[in-house]
Parts: sequence; structure tokens; C-alpha cells
Amino acid sequence: MDMGRESRWEKDAMTVEIAFALVTAALLAGVIFAAAWALVLVLDLSGSAARGMLVGGGLLGAVAGVWRLVRVLLRFDEQRRMGN
Repeated sequence: MDMGRESRWEKDAMTVEIAFALVTAALLAGVIFAAAWALVLVLDLSGSAARGMLVGGGLLGAVAGVWRLVRVLLRFDEQRRMGN
């Protein structure tokens, strides 16, 4: 195999890992936002308090999703470089 050129298997593995990272990141973000929404409903918040809780949940979910995406892809790249 040429150094610098990926085999078909390696390309497929990258595609699967990217899809896994995206799906798990979206699920994590969704769960965090759903938890914030559930708190709004359970605590019967309204107005700016509810809006603030939902915006906070959305931001926290987005940050957690990006963190998950980056973490999975960096872990995959590290394993790929080690030859596993």
C-alpha cells in the first residue's frame, strides 16, 4: 500500500466513524435540550425564565454535541495513526 493513500477499508471506516460521531453528538444535544424543556414543564416556568432555560439548554446541548463530535473523531484519528 502507498503511504499517504487510504485503502477502501480505511475510507469506509472513516465514513462509519464520522456518521457515528454525528449521530451520537446529535442525540446528546437532543437529550440535553429535552432535559431543559422537561424542567420548564415540570417547574411550570413561563416568560423569560422559560425562554432563558430553553436557550441555555440549547446552548449547552450544542456545546456538548460539538464536544462529543470532536472527541470521537480525535479518538478515531489517534487509533488510526497507531495502526489499530
